[in-house]
Amino acid sequence: MKKIRFILGLTIAIILTLIVSLNDVIIIKFIESLRNYYLDYILLSITFASNTFIVFFFLTSLFLWKEHKRRWIFPLWLTVFFSAIIGFFLKILVKRPRPFQEGIVSVLQIAFHFMKNNFNTWDFSFPSFQAILVFAALPLLNKEFRKFRYVWIIFACLVGFSRAYFGVHYLSDVLSGAIIGYLIGYSMVLIEEKYKIGLILMKRLRISK
Repeated sequence: MKKIRFILGLTIAIILTLIVSLNDVIIIKFIESLRNYYLDYILLSITFASNTFIVFFFLTSLFLWKEHKRRWIFPLWLTVFFSAIIGFFLKILVKRPRPFQEGIVSVLQIAFHFMKNNFNTWDFSFPSFQAILVFAALPLLNKEFRKFRYVWIIFACLVGFSRAYFGVHYLSDVLSGAIIGYLIGYSMVLIEEKYKIGLILMKRLRISK
């Protein structure tokens, strides 16, 4: 039953992403029309909080906080690693320009001021790396911090929305990143449950699991 729900949910997410991709321009222009002073700074704060190092450090600390959950630190590191590698190669492979680069919407200048250096490295729109990263953590948190998952889902959705809001990603880039990230995290959970790599590593290092 659990496997059926997963497949059904994944199928719906993919179909939704395809539908959104057909209306990317209309959607991104509508999101641009929502811009205002308060949302600018709220979502900019969310962007800072979704920095790779901050998310990595926070989640590692979260798993360290509970001794019996430390086995999941290594799978978390692998999740971040594969998220970066897969995200990078997909960007290079697809080479989709960002919405503001195509002149469809204007980039929010205050956001561009703080994020412009990222565009030199991650110079393409598909997929959203931030979306991959935050949604990749969701299966691990769902496994070990079920009550916390709702807070993280809200945070992840805000991170994803902020990318379209600033004009640096289409909504389909965000949804695709969310799906890819979740699948990476889900795979790491399955691998750890089957092979217990993190648990074995903790025992060899003589660290409480």
